[in-house]
Amino acid sequence: MRILLMVVAVAAAMIASGCSENAASTTPRADKTAVGKSANSGGQRRAHLVEVAAAVVDSLRITSVYTGSLRSRRIVRVFNQEEGRITSLPFFEGDHVAEGQVILEIDDALLRAELDKAKAVRREAESNIARLKRLRDSRMISEDEYLRAATAVEVAKAEEAVLQTRLGYTRVRAPFPGVVAARLAERGDIVPRHSHVLTLIDPTRLLTDLQVSELLIPHLAVDDTVTVRIDALGDRVFEGAVLRIHPEVDARTRQGRVEIALQPAPDGARPGQFARVTFSVEALDRKVLPFSALRRDNDGEFIFLMEADNRVKRVPVRSGRRLADRVEILKGVEAGDRVVVKGFLGLVEGMEVKPVGVETRSEGETG
Repeated sequence: MRILLMVVAVAAAMIASGCSENAASTTPRADKTAVGKSANSGGQRRAHLVEVAAAVVDSLRITSVYTGSLRSRRIVRVFNQEEGRITSLPFFEGDHVAEGQVILEIDDALLRAELDKAKAVRREAESNIARLKRLRDSRMISEDEYLRAATAVEVAKAEEAVLQTRLGYTRVRAPFPGVVAARLAERGDIVPRHSHVLTLIDPTRLLTDLQVSELLIPHLAVDDTVTVRIDALGDRVFEGAVLRIHPEVDARTRQGRVEIALQPAPDGARPGQFARVTFSVEALDRKVLPFSALRRDNDGEFIFLMEADNRVKRVPVRSGRRLADRVEILKGVEAGDRVVVKGFLGLVEGMEVKPVGVETRSEGETG
Protein backbone atom coordinates (compact mmCIF):
# COMPACT_ATOMS: atom_id res chain seq x y z
CA MET A 1 0.00 0.00 0.00
CA ARG A 2 2.83 2.37 0.90
CA ILE A 3 4.54 1.64 -2.43
CA LEU A 4 1.36 2.35 -4.38
CA LEU A 5 0.96 5.76 -2.70
CA MET A 6 4.54 6.69 -3.56
CA VAL A 7 4.04 5.84 -7.30
CA VAL A 8 0.87 7.94 -7.41
CA ALA A 9 2.68 10.92 -5.81
CA VAL A 10 5.57 10.75 -8.31
CA ALA A 11 3.21 10.58 -11.27
CA ALA A 12 1.26 13.60 -10.05
CA ALA A 13 4.50 15.59 -9.67
CA MET A 14 5.61 14.73 -13.24
CA ILE A 15 2.26 15.78 -14.72
CA ALA A 16 2.39 19.12 -12.93
CA SER A 17 5.95 19.77 -14.12
CA GLY A 18 5.02 18.97 -17.79
CA CYS A 19 2.07 21.37 -17.80
CA SER A 20 4.27 24.19 -16.50
CA GLU A 21 6.91 23.64 -19.25
CA ASN A 22 4.25 23.57 -21.99
CA ALA A 23 2.81 26.86 -20.80
CA ALA A 24 6.21 28.47 -20.66
CA SER A 25 7.21 27.27 -24.18
CA THR A 26 3.93 28.29 -25.79
CA THR A 27 4.06 31.91 -24.82
CA PRO A 28 7.40 32.83 -26.52
CA ARG A 29 6.36 31.13 -29.80
CA ALA A 30 3.21 33.19 -29.89
CA ASP A 31 5.30 36.32 -29.29
CA LYS A 32 7.69 35.48 -32.17
CA THR A 33 4.80 34.89 -34.56
CA ALA A 34 3.31 38.20 -33.65
CA VAL A 35 6.62 39.97 -34.18
CA GLY A 36 7.04 38.32 -37.63
CA LYS A 37 3.59 39.38 -38.70
CA SER A 38 4.28 42.89 -37.54
CA ALA A 39 7.55 43.03 -39.54
CA ASN A 40 5.82 41.92 -42.75
CA SER A 41 2.72 44.03 -42.28
CA GLY A 42 1.81 46.07 -45.36
CA GLY A 43 3.43 43.52 -47.80
CA GLN A 44 6.77 45.41 -47.92
CA ARG A 45 9.76 43.65 -49.57
CA ARG A 46 13.42 44.54 -49.87
CA ALA A 47 14.35 46.25 -53.18
CA HIS A 48 16.35 44.14 -55.67
CA LEU A 49 19.97 45.30 -55.76
CA VAL A 50 21.32 46.16 -59.21
CA GLU A 51 24.05 48.13 -60.91
CA VAL A 52 22.98 50.60 -63.59
CA ALA A 53 24.59 52.58 -66.41
CA ALA A 54 23.47 55.54 -68.48
CA ALA A 55 23.16 55.41 -72.27
CA VAL A 56 25.39 58.02 -73.91
CA VAL A 57 25.96 59.44 -77.37
CA ASP A 58 29.53 58.89 -78.46
CA SER A 59 31.79 58.40 -81.48
CA LEU A 60 32.84 54.85 -82.25
CA ARG A 61 36.05 53.82 -83.98
CA ILE A 62 35.01 50.77 -85.98
CA THR A 63 37.70 48.34 -87.11
CA SER A 64 36.59 45.44 -89.28
CA VAL A 65 38.47 42.81 -91.27
CA TYR A 66 36.99 41.24 -94.40
CA THR A 67 38.50 38.68 -96.74
CA GLY A 68 38.40 38.25 -100.50
CA SER A 69 40.40 37.21 -103.54
CA LEU A 70 42.49 39.43 -105.77
CA ARG A 71 41.52 39.91 -109.40
CA SER A 72 42.78 42.04 -112.25
CA ARG A 73 41.05 45.37 -112.64
CA ARG A 74 41.51 45.23 -116.43
CA ILE A 75 40.83 41.95 -118.20
CA VAL A 76 40.02 41.33 -121.87
CA ARG A 77 38.74 38.09 -123.32
CA VAL A 78 39.79 38.01 -126.97
CA PHE A 79 37.17 36.60 -129.39
CA ASN A 80 37.56 36.28 -133.13
CA GLN A 81 34.96 38.15 -135.19
CA GLU A 82 35.73 36.21 -138.38
CA GLU A 83 35.79 32.46 -138.79
CA GLY A 84 38.75 30.74 -140.37
CA ARG A 85 42.12 29.15 -139.76
CA ILE A 86 44.46 30.69 -137.19
CA THR A 87 47.68 31.68 -138.97
CA SER A 88 49.42 33.39 -136.05
CA LEU A 89 49.03 33.03 -132.26
CA PRO A 90 52.49 33.96 -130.97
CA PHE A 91 51.92 34.35 -127.22
CA PHE A 92 51.47 31.82 -124.44
CA GLU A 93 50.32 32.03 -120.81
CA GLY A 94 52.56 34.35 -118.84
CA ASP A 95 53.96 36.18 -121.89
CA HIS A 96 54.02 39.98 -121.71
CA VAL A 97 52.62 41.88 -124.66
CA ALA A 98 52.86 45.55 -125.57
CA GLU A 99 49.91 47.74 -126.42
CA GLY A 100 49.08 47.49 -130.13
CA GLN A 101 51.05 44.30 -130.66
CA VAL A 102 49.37 41.69 -132.91
CA ILE A 103 48.22 38.78 -130.74
CA LEU A 104 45.98 36.90 -133.20
CA GLU A 105 45.79 36.52 -137.00
CA ILE A 106 43.27 34.55 -139.05
CA ASP A 107 43.63 33.50 -142.71
CA ASP A 108 42.27 36.40 -144.81
CA ALA A 109 42.77 35.07 -148.37
CA LEU A 110 39.05 34.65 -149.08
CA LEU A 111 38.14 38.06 -147.72
CA ARG A 112 40.89 39.72 -149.77
CA ALA A 113 39.53 38.09 -152.92
CA GLU A 114 36.03 39.31 -152.11
CA LEU A 115 37.40 42.77 -151.42
CA ASP A 116 39.18 42.86 -154.79
CA LYS A 117 35.89 41.93 -156.44
CA ALA A 118 34.03 44.67 -154.57
CA LYS A 119 36.63 47.22 -155.64
CA ALA A 120 36.21 46.21 -159.27
CA VAL A 121 32.44 46.55 -159.02
CA ARG A 122 32.82 49.95 -157.43
CA ARG A 123 35.18 51.17 -160.18
CA GLU A 124 32.78 49.95 -162.85
CA ALA A 125 29.88 51.73 -161.18
CA GLU A 126 31.87 54.96 -160.93
CA SER A 127 32.77 54.80 -164.64
CA ASN A 128 29.15 54.14 -165.52
CA ILE A 129 27.86 57.07 -163.51
CA ALA A 130 30.41 59.39 -165.17
CA ARG A 131 29.15 58.35 -168.60
CA LEU A 132 25.52 58.68 -167.62
CA LYS A 133 26.16 62.11 -166.21
CA ARG A 134 27.26 63.37 -169.65
CA LEU A 135 24.21 61.80 -171.23
CA ARG A 136 21.94 63.36 -168.64
CA ASP A 137 23.48 66.77 -169.26
CA SER A 138 22.65 66.26 -172.97
CA ARG A 139 19.12 65.15 -171.95
CA MET A 140 19.63 61.81 -173.64
CA ILE A 141 18.62 59.70 -170.57
CA SER A 142 15.95 60.12 -167.94
CA GLU A 143 16.64 61.31 -164.43
CA ASP A 144 15.44 58.00 -163.01
CA GLU A 145 18.06 56.07 -164.98
CA TYR A 146 20.79 58.35 -163.66
CA LEU A 147 19.59 57.98 -160.06
CA ARG A 148 19.66 54.15 -160.35
CA ALA A 149 23.28 54.35 -161.51
CA ALA A 150 24.18 56.69 -158.66
CA THR A 151 22.61 54.27 -156.18
CA ALA A 152 24.67 51.41 -157.63
CA VAL A 153 27.83 53.41 -156.94
CA GLU A 154 26.85 53.94 -153.27
CA VAL A 155 26.02 50.25 -152.82
CA ALA A 156 29.39 49.22 -154.32
CA LYS A 157 31.21 51.60 -151.96
CA ALA A 158 29.30 50.22 -148.95
CA GLU A 159 30.09 46.63 -149.91
CA GLU A 160 33.75 47.50 -150.24
CA ALA A 161 33.72 49.17 -146.79
CA VAL A 162 32.10 46.09 -145.21
CA LEU A 163 34.73 43.78 -146.61
CA GLN A 164 37.50 46.17 -145.60
CA THR A 165 36.17 46.12 -142.03
CA ARG A 166 35.86 42.32 -141.97
CA LEU A 167 39.42 42.08 -143.23
CA GLY A 168 40.54 44.17 -140.27
CA TYR A 169 38.90 41.70 -137.90
CA THR A 170 41.32 38.99 -139.02
CA ARG A 171 44.14 40.76 -137.17
CA VAL A 172 43.70 41.46 -133.42
CA ARG A 173 45.99 43.80 -131.48
CA ALA A 174 46.50 44.09 -127.72
CA PRO A 175 44.33 46.91 -126.30
CA PHE A 176 46.75 47.57 -123.41
CA PRO A 177 50.10 46.29 -122.15
CA GLY A 178 49.47 43.12 -120.21
CA VAL A 179 50.06 39.42 -119.69
CA VAL A 180 48.41 36.48 -121.41
CA ALA A 181 46.37 34.68 -118.76
CA ALA A 182 44.78 32.00 -120.96
CA ARG A 183 45.40 30.54 -124.43
CA LEU A 184 42.45 28.48 -125.61
CA ALA A 185 43.42 27.67 -129.23
CA GLU A 186 46.47 26.77 -131.26
CA ARG A 187 47.94 27.90 -134.57
CA GLY A 188 46.29 26.02 -137.42
CA ASP A 189 42.97 25.54 -135.61
CA ILE A 190 39.80 26.34 -137.55
CA VAL A 191 37.75 28.52 -135.22
CA PRO A 192 34.11 29.50 -135.73
CA ARG A 193 33.07 33.11 -135.34
CA HIS A 194 33.02 34.50 -131.78
CA SER A 195 35.27 31.84 -130.25
CA HIS A 196 37.21 32.68 -127.07
CA VAL A 197 40.86 32.47 -128.10
CA LEU A 198 42.93 34.42 -125.53
CA THR A 199 42.56 36.21 -122.19
CA LEU A 200 44.70 39.27 -121.49
CA ILE A 201 45.06 40.88 -118.04
CA ASP A 202 46.84 43.89 -116.59
CA PRO A 203 48.86 42.57 -113.60
CA THR A 204 49.75 46.06 -112.36
CA ARG A 205 46.17 46.96 -111.45
CA LEU A 206 44.62 44.59 -108.91
CA LEU A 207 41.51 44.78 -106.79
CA THR A 208 39.40 42.60 -104.53
CA ASP A 209 35.64 42.30 -104.20
CA LEU A 210 34.29 42.14 -100.65
CA GLN A 211 30.88 41.42 -99.17
CA VAL A 212 30.64 43.75 -96.16
CA SER A 213 27.96 44.36 -93.53
CA GLU A 214 25.21 46.88 -94.26
CA LEU A 215 26.19 48.56 -90.97
CA LEU A 216 29.64 49.42 -92.37
CA ILE A 217 28.60 50.71 -95.79
CA PRO A 218 27.17 54.10 -94.64
CA HIS A 219 30.58 54.95 -93.16
CA LEU A 220 32.51 54.28 -96.39
CA ALA A 221 33.25 56.61 -99.30
CA VAL A 222 35.13 56.24 -102.56
CA ASP A 223 38.91 56.79 -102.10
CA ASP A 224 38.81 55.95 -98.36
CA THR A 225 42.14 54.40 -97.35
CA VAL A 226 42.28 50.80 -96.12
CA THR A 227 45.06 48.36 -95.31
CA VAL A 228 45.52 45.09 -97.18
CA ARG A 229 47.46 42.00 -96.21
CA ILE A 230 48.07 39.21 -98.75
CA ASP A 231 48.66 35.84 -97.12
CA ALA A 232 51.01 34.68 -99.88
CA LEU A 233 53.29 37.68 -99.25
CA GLY A 234 53.67 37.19 -95.51
CA ASP A 235 52.95 39.80 -92.85
CA ARG A 236 53.60 42.83 -95.03
CA VAL A 237 50.81 45.42 -95.05
CA PHE A 238 49.89 47.31 -98.24
CA GLU A 239 47.82 50.38 -98.87
CA GLY A 240 44.53 50.20 -100.71
CA ALA A 241 41.54 52.42 -101.38
CA VAL A 242 37.80 52.03 -101.84
CA LEU A 243 37.31 51.98 -105.61
CA ARG A 244 33.58 51.40 -105.90
CA ILE A 245 30.57 50.87 -103.58
CA HIS A 246 27.77 48.97 -105.27
CA PRO A 247 24.32 50.50 -104.75
CA GLU A 248 22.40 47.39 -103.64
CA VAL A 249 22.47 45.33 -100.44
CA ASP A 250 21.57 41.65 -100.51
CA ALA A 251 18.19 41.37 -98.75
CA ARG A 252 19.02 37.85 -97.53
CA THR A 253 22.52 38.34 -96.14
CA ARG A 254 22.31 42.11 -95.40
CA GLN A 255 25.67 42.57 -97.09
CA GLY A 256 26.79 44.86 -99.89
CA ARG A 257 29.60 44.66 -102.43
CA VAL A 258 32.64 46.93 -102.12
CA GLU A 259 35.66 46.96 -104.46
CA ILE A 260 39.11 47.68 -103.02
CA ALA A 261 41.99 48.66 -105.31
CA LEU A 262 45.65 48.12 -104.44
CA GLN A 263 47.70 51.29 -104.95
CA PRO A 264 49.95 50.13 -106.55
CA ALA A 265 49.91 46.36 -106.87
CA PRO A 266 52.88 44.99 -104.86
CA ASP A 267 55.55 42.78 -106.35
CA GLY A 268 54.51 39.16 -106.17
CA ALA A 269 50.78 39.88 -106.02
CA ARG A 270 48.73 37.83 -108.48
CA PRO A 271 45.04 37.48 -109.32
CA GLY A 272 43.38 34.78 -107.23
CA GLN A 273 45.48 35.27 -104.09
CA PHE A 274 43.77 35.50 -100.69
CA ALA A 275 43.63 39.01 -99.21
CA ARG A 276 42.54 40.48 -95.87
CA VAL A 277 41.25 44.06 -95.89
CA THR A 278 41.02 46.12 -92.69
CA PHE A 279 38.57 49.01 -92.48
CA SER A 280 38.94 51.63 -89.77
CA VAL A 281 36.12 54.17 -89.77
CA GLU A 282 34.62 56.54 -87.21
CA ALA A 283 30.88 56.46 -86.57
CA LEU A 284 29.69 59.76 -85.07
CA ASP A 285 26.79 60.31 -82.64
CA ARG A 286 26.03 56.72 -81.77
CA LYS A 287 24.05 55.65 -78.69
CA VAL A 288 26.15 53.13 -76.76
CA LEU A 289 25.77 51.00 -73.64
CA PRO A 290 27.94 48.53 -71.78
CA PHE A 291 27.60 45.20 -73.54
CA SER A 292 26.54 43.55 -70.27
CA ALA A 293 23.25 45.51 -70.39
CA LEU A 294 22.10 43.70 -73.52
CA ARG A 295 19.97 40.60 -72.91
CA ARG A 296 18.58 38.06 -75.34
CA ASP A 297 15.81 35.46 -75.28
CA ASN A 298 13.45 33.81 -77.75
CA ASP A 299 11.68 37.12 -78.35
CA GLY A 300 14.87 38.94 -79.31
CA GLU A 301 17.14 41.53 -77.73
CA PHE A 302 16.05 43.66 -74.77
CA ILE A 303 17.29 45.69 -71.82
CA PHE A 304 15.92 46.46 -68.35
CA LEU A 305 15.20 50.20 -68.15
CA MET A 306 15.05 51.75 -64.66
CA GLU A 307 12.16 54.23 -64.50
CA ALA A 308 11.65 57.23 -62.21
CA ASP A 309 9.92 55.14 -59.50
CA ASN A 310 12.92 52.78 -59.36
CA ARG A 311 11.00 49.99 -61.05
CA VAL A 312 12.39 48.21 -64.09
CA LYS A 313 10.71 47.91 -67.47
CA ARG A 314 11.65 45.44 -70.16
CA VAL A 315 12.35 47.34 -73.42
CA PRO A 316 13.03 45.60 -76.75
CA VAL A 317 16.07 47.03 -78.59
CA ARG A 318 18.06 46.54 -81.78
CA SER A 319 21.82 46.46 -81.40
CA GLY A 320 24.52 47.42 -83.86
CA ARG A 321 28.22 46.81 -83.68
CA ARG A 322 30.04 45.62 -80.58
CA LEU A 323 33.35 47.25 -79.70
CA ALA A 324 35.14 45.60 -76.76
CA ASP A 325 32.83 46.03 -73.73
CA ARG A 326 30.45 48.47 -75.45
CA VAL A 327 27.63 47.94 -77.91
CA GLU A 328 25.85 50.31 -80.26
CA ILE A 329 22.07 50.55 -79.76
CA LEU A 330 20.21 51.42 -82.95
CA LYS A 331 16.67 51.39 -81.57
CA GLY A 332 14.91 51.36 -78.20
CA VAL A 333 17.14 53.55 -76.01
CA GLU A 334 17.58 57.30 -75.68
CA ALA A 335 20.60 59.16 -74.38
CA GLY A 336 20.47 59.42 -70.59
CA ASP A 337 18.32 56.33 -70.04
CA ARG A 338 19.46 54.31 -67.04
CA VAL A 339 19.63 50.59 -67.66
CA VAL A 340 20.58 47.59 -65.56
CA VAL A 341 24.02 46.14 -66.23
CA LYS A 342 24.36 43.77 -63.24
CA GLY A 343 21.96 41.97 -60.92
CA PHE A 344 19.81 40.08 -63.42
CA LEU A 345 19.31 36.95 -61.29
CA GLY A 346 15.63 36.91 -60.32
CA LEU A 347 14.96 40.26 -61.98
CA VAL A 348 11.55 40.57 -63.68
CA GLU A 349 9.65 43.44 -65.24
CA GLY A 350 7.94 45.73 -62.70
CA MET A 351 10.26 44.80 -59.84
CA GLU A 352 11.50 47.59 -57.59
CA VAL A 353 15.27 47.92 -57.69
CA LYS A 354 17.92 49.75 -55.75
CA PRO A 355 21.14 50.88 -57.49
CA VAL A 356 24.27 50.03 -55.55
CA GLY A 357 27.84 51.17 -55.93
CA VAL A 358 28.96 54.00 -58.20
CA GLU A 359 26.68 54.37 -61.21
CA THR A 360 28.43 53.09 -64.30
CA ARG A 361 28.90 55.39 -67.29
CA SER A 362 29.58 54.16 -70.76
CA GLU A 363 33.10 54.96 -71.93
CA GLY A 364 33.24 58.30 -73.66
CA GLU A 365 30.56 60.05 -71.54
CA THR A 366 31.59 63.36 -70.04
CA GLY A 367 30.14 65.46 -67.24
